[in-house]
Amino acid sequence: MEKYINIIDLSHSLGYTVSGLIIFIIGKFAYKLLHPKINVQQELVEKDNFAFILSYVGYFTALIIVIGGTIVGESYDFATDIMLIFVYGILGIALLLIAAWISNQLILTKFDLKKEIITDKNEGSGIIEAAIYIANGLILYGALIGESATLLNGISTFLIYWIIGNFVLIIASKIFTSWIRYDIHTEIENDNVAAGISFAGAILAIGIITMNAILDPFVNWTTTLVDISIQTVLGCILLPIIRLFADKILLPGRKLTDEIINQEKPNVGAGLIEAFAYVAAAILITWSI
Repeated sequence: MEKYINIIDLSHSLGYTVSGLIIFIIGKFAYKLLHPKINVQQELVEKDNFAFILSYVGYFTALIIVIGGTIVGESYDFATDIMLIFVYGILGIALLLIAAWISNQLILTKFDLKKEIITDKNEGSGIIEAAIYIANGLILYGALIGESATLLNGISTFLIYWIIGNFVLIIASKIFTSWIRYDIHTEIENDNVAAGISFAGAILAIGIITMNAILDPFVNWTTTLVDISIQTVLGCILLPIIRLFADKILLPGRKLTDEIINQEKPNVGAGLIEAFAYVAAAILITWSI
């Protein structure tokens, strides 16, 4: 049996898994600590607040992505690996929660995203916040895949990548809302779930492209910034083209804008098609570059 099963490797894998689960639990308590006014149990069970459920699941999806990055990143000895899982995992939890707050202030600036989710049960807002969490999880995952000479160097690089990633996410989101043919703020505030899904797809696409740029082996900061800039600009150029593609190919005979905002009941399916087109295009870009 020892020929086929390495007990030491198996015990290490178990240790990584348990560490990841502990980080997950810490993430749950951290969320409650930073959102003292939100009664999670009440929102999930008593109010059946689906908007909150979307956001909450998005947060934990992002957390799992970050935990994955801490585990599959550069490996050292077992004790060092466990220590790094906890250091980067806990730091990742803090950065996810801070990023959501920053994005709520700078991406959708005309209303309070948390109020829309908790008070108004706005499902479009819930899925946008979920996308913000997941996009940040992808950015942090990209920042974790790599080798650092020292722990301090690794943490500083991790933080800088996170700052760059969020800057790109905010700028690209602003560009997206500037060329879209309707006021995304108004539509989201009017509980247009289709518009929320569409915008969430664009945010995820930007997160995927940014993660891919960060994943490249680090040479120097100039090279990194150039790579991120090129891929971000390429993504911003392609998003409108992909939207046109979705109009003509995925939804022939119809206009996405009409289906999303000019219907008595916005077409959620059309929003999902548009979101899929953005995410699919982002994945194609990462495979091609």
